[in-house]
Amino acid sequence: MAFLLGAVAFVVALLLSVMLHEGGHLLPAKRFGMKATQYFVGFGPTLWSTRRGETEYGVKAIPLGGFVKIVGYTPLEEIDPADRPRAFYRQPAGRRAIVIVSGVVVNFVFAFLLLMVMGMTVGVPQSGTVTSTVDEVTPCVPAGQRAACEEGRPRSPAAAAGLRAGDRVVSFNGTPVADWDGLTRAIDKAEPGQTARLVVRRPGVPQPMTLPVTLADVDGQPFVGMSAKVVGGGYDRAGPIGATAFAGRALGRTVAGIGEVAVDLPSAVPRLFSPERESSPGGQVGSVVGATDVSGQIFASDTSSTRDKIALFLSLVVSVNIFLGALNVLPLLPLDGGHLAVVGYERVRAAVNRKRGRPDPGTVDMTRLLPLTYLAVLLLVGLGVLLILADVFNPLKLPE
Repeated sequence: MAFLLGAVAFVVALLLSVMLHEGGHLLPAKRFGMKATQYFVGFGPTLWSTRRGETEYGVKAIPLGGFVKIVGYTPLEEIDPADRPRAFYRQPAGRRAIVIVSGVVVNFVFAFLLLMVMGMTVGVPQSGTVTSTVDEVTPCVPAGQRAACEEGRPRSPAAAAGLRAGDRVVSFNGTPVADWDGLTRAIDKAEPGQTARLVVRRPGVPQPMTLPVTLADVDGQPFVGMSAKVVGGGYDRAGPIGATAFAGRALGRTVAGIGEVAVDLPSAVPRLFSPERESSPGGQVGSVVGATDVSGQIFASDTSSTRDKIALFLSLVVSVNIFLGALNVLPLLPLDGGHLAVVGYERVRAAVNRKRGRPDPGTVDMTRLLPLTYLAVLLLVGLGVLLILADVFNPLKLPE
């Protein structure tokens, strides 16, 4: 039931995000006198609709997006002569640009406000102190750095050596260890396959214990198989100023993370259906199906507090809104960024012609851009289908 509640909550949040994005296009279009005939959430068959004035508002069956139909969004449309003065393509470039970018702006503003609300209610997450005490021993050697244990995998070096939760590591292969960073550096200096001496202090045992650990090889790196105990941490509620600063920092980190994902995604595609899917940033991107599943996992988690679940869910919704905004600014038709690029090109071309004493050539001949548009649609749809299949057959998992 908790999983289902989380999945439904995400679908509702996604539909709200789409509504806000499309509303960002609709309101300025109406404000500038353009004619908008439809405002729909979803695609496919219409489930419900109502008409208010000249605009039909409704919900369609497939919740994978939404749209606003503005008359004359491209010069290729056939429009009623009576509507021609209100057609989108006949409006000043500044107004067209505002209508185009407003959807993206609304998504970023919504994400920023969600982060502020999170900072003032749930609280700002605190990192805490990472100690050299073992919190959990990994039972097996994973296939990749981010992969989970699977049946048939060999025991982890830590488990084979008898390491236990609560053991405090004091040295690794002769190198004294004061904290987790020191332990990590010492492990990184070793080689996979090497047998190292792990000295620990165990609660209830008066003398230090030496455990021989034969390091495993995971993605070419030495692997022991243990996680650190974190002391402190938690959440601190912030006031409006602190929450604003937190929202700005989190927004910047999320945008940077999406950039890393975009750069890494082409190389991660071959691993989407393998256990190593989550071993790189690109492999951690998912479809609507995957995000819905992750939201269900958040709500169904037995190890997270209610506060953790709310923070993770809000962070997921924030990420979706930022991703939706970032995707739409790509200069590819039919995305918002592609239409904005066309408007920008028209203005640059008009300025160049004006300096040369030539007339404004007007709008771009969109028929010349149709091959690129079809190619972009093919790539976007193909990637979307691929991610949906990966999320069905090799779903993303929250860290334990």
